[in-house]
Amino acid sequence: MLILGISAFYHDSAAAIIEDGEVIAAAQEERFTRKKHDPDFPVNAARFCLEYAGRSINEVDAVVFYDKPLLKFERLLETYYAYAPKGLKSFMMSMPVWLKEKLFLKTLIWEALDTIEKVDRKKVKLLFPEHHLSHAASAFYPSSYDRAAILTIDGVGEWATASICLGEGNKITILKELDFPHSLGLLYSAVTYFCGFKVNSGEYKLMGLAPYGNPNSQQVERFVNIIKNNLVEVKADGSIFLNQDYFNYATGLRMVYDDKWEQLFGFPRRDSESLLEQNHCDLALAIQQVTEEVVLNLGKEAKKLTNADYLCMAGGVALNCVANGKLDDAKIFKEIFITPAAGDAGGALGAAYAAHYIYYGNERKVDPAKLDALKGSYLGTEHSDMEILSVAKKYRAPYKQFDTEDALVEKAAALIADGNIIGWHQGRMEFGPRALGARSIIADARNPEMQKKLNLKIKYREGFRPFAPVVPIEDVSEYFEHEGNSPYMLLVKKVKESRRIPYPANFDAKELLDKLYFLRSDIPSITHIDYSARIQTVHRETNLRFWKLLNEFKKITGYSVMVNTSFNVRGEPIVNTPEDSYRCFMRTDMDYLIIGNFIFDKKDQPEWKEKDDWRNEFSLD
Repeated sequence: MLILGISAFYHDSAAAIIEDGEVIAAAQEERFTRKKHDPDFPVNAARFCLEYAGRSINEVDAVVFYDKPLLKFERLLETYYAYAPKGLKSFMMSMPVWLKEKLFLKTLIWEALDTIEKVDRKKVKLLFPEHHLSHAASAFYPSSYDRAAILTIDGVGEWATASICLGEGNKITILKELDFPHSLGLLYSAVTYFCGFKVNSGEYKLMGLAPYGNPNSQQVERFVNIIKNNLVEVKADGSIFLNQDYFNYATGLRMVYDDKWEQLFGFPRRDSESLLEQNHCDLALAIQQVTEEVVLNLGKEAKKLTNADYLCMAGGVALNCVANGKLDDAKIFKEIFITPAAGDAGGALGAAYAAHYIYYGNERKVDPAKLDALKGSYLGTEHSDMEILSVAKKYRAPYKQFDTEDALVEKAAALIADGNIIGWHQGRMEFGPRALGARSIIADARNPEMQKKLNLKIKYREGFRPFAPVVPIEDVSEYFEHEGNSPYMLLVKKVKESRRIPYPANFDAKELLDKLYFLRSDIPSITHIDYSARIQTVHRETNLRFWKLLNEFKKITGYSVMVNTSFNVRGEPIVNTPEDSYRCFMRTDMDYLIIGNFIFDKKDQPEWKEKDDWRNEFSLD
């Protein structure tokens, strides 16, 4: 049985294909179009999935869209009606789009698929599971658990903004839902907006900014109280109630009423790219603390309702790896699995899984010996030597080709140990927002200058943003207060106390820029200001070459941990093709590019003739 899943028309559109319950391929449309968070129908991603599977569109049993558009339209109408006459301008702007596109979504999908290959509409089914069911399926079905609680949290689907489910065998039972307009995801996005970052894009920046807040200050405590007394009522069962007097997202064109928030917090909404102040840091910490409280409450409620030993998580809020780490530390469950494409892109995969197991009722077979069924999330495109050589020829790019993997890995490890920054393009592209060693920029975590250099000269982004460590699973407890798996970079844990460097006197009183480059540990480039790190564990079963590289680096330096960040610059999607990688390499201060068995040395490359500046080409995301 062959099923194609689709997510589209909001943000992060994607396609995924599964055959007889096995995921074959999955990719986000942005990687092909080079438009960050591309919401358009994923024609390119769907074409890739079909080609990788070696199948025609008419061999597909079903095409499955990740939510129910008519139910979403019902929510939109009911919301505008409930708040009338407020929101008339927003209503008048949104209705033409809905009437033209969303209400005729079936036709749009068929027409888009016809551009790949003419579809026999009598043969191929078109299915529409609910949004949060797609999220739940994306987490439970690829997990190694036969029975687990499932927690989904995001902005909003059709009506639901969070759900608690029970997964058993091939079944998912929805036990409890929280409905719009009350949403933890939208609350977090509202603060993201007020702090000057983009909604549906900058939430992870807010999470990274939070540790610069002063946890011992009265201001953070005051902000938490303001949030809980005015904006949101937090209940013990994980449900929340948002005071709509302060929010404008239900019927307006913005997230919040700026003037009311300014009166509450005592400072105005920050303009994008303007100077970050302590107020913004403290507010980021306050909302992070409230978010963690709600997530813990939801975890406890999920345990209470299911009495399950294991938990699966999905939805955009499941990308809040700090909250995930706190939930894991609470030991409510024996183990937590968070699907790597937890946001809307992952809905494509979840929709396909939901059709396979729920609609068609197929048997589910679980292999507890495996981490999961997602193959390390390496589900995207891969490229041949011929394609790499074609790019080298096009740009007249000198290179060195290695005959064996071991020789390549030895050279790469030595280059990194010498302080070089490497663009690392290997194997199949990752599915999801994190680079996991297939389309990565890697460097030496021991280098105290590396965070600054990567942020300002490679990524062209804000200097406060932290970088993640990558470490072989066998060595994770040598560096971090964690002994389990974290293959998808979705858990934040503390660096081991023995590796930390104590704060200087009055550190909390310093401004953000003064705190930024304080030496915090013996692996400073991946140690955040609160001694935390967003860990990726590497497993030889899913990425042998990356695992070998880390172990070779350990032979040279005594350390098996490196910096791993996504292979892109700010505002740009992660690279996909060898040409994407070469262009990014030449337009930044990276030292070497390694694609497959080919190494390109920046010093040997011809002058880059394209004078465009990515710092101006892409806005902050």
